Amino acid sequence: MKKAISLNVNGVIHQHEVEPRLLLVHYLRDILGLTGTHVGCETSLCGACTVFIDGQAVKSCTMFAVQADGSSVTTIEGMARNGELHPVQEGFWERHGLQCGYCTPGMIIAAAQILERNPQPTRDEIRHGLNGNLCRCTGYQHIVEAVEYASRKMSGAG
Repeated sequence: MKKAISLNVNGVIHQHEVEPRLLLVHYLRDILGLTGTHVGCETSLCGACTVFIDGQAVKSCTMFAVQADGSSVTTIEGMARNGELHPVQEGFWERHGLQCGYCTPGMIIAAAQILERNPQPTRDEIRHGLNGNLCRCTGYQHIVEAVEYASRKMSGAG
């Protein structure tokens, strides 16, 4: 039996009837067409599916769409504002924080959460904060530099 849900996704209200077992990541990708949220491991280990739910970074493969009913969701597509990249997105571009790009949306969401909690993290704090997001390409150094870039930009120092 399908269940009616209503979510605010990237500032737009969406209402659908969904199967109770539909994962949020599949709702975002398959029903809303927001394919920036990637499906990686589907076991919450890689972080490729990370989105903001009511302001908290959450791996969208760990919850059903019905659990997000009434929530506000921000995906990677909702990070930019008025045609301007979010400072973390800009940092990934400027500091070459991506290679294949598969982990990048989840990394950017996780990095934004780090900076929201601590606007000037140390390299160790950045690495610890990204611990739940895996990248098989970069070796993480450029990702850390991208977060540092965003931190400086957001504080007005860069």
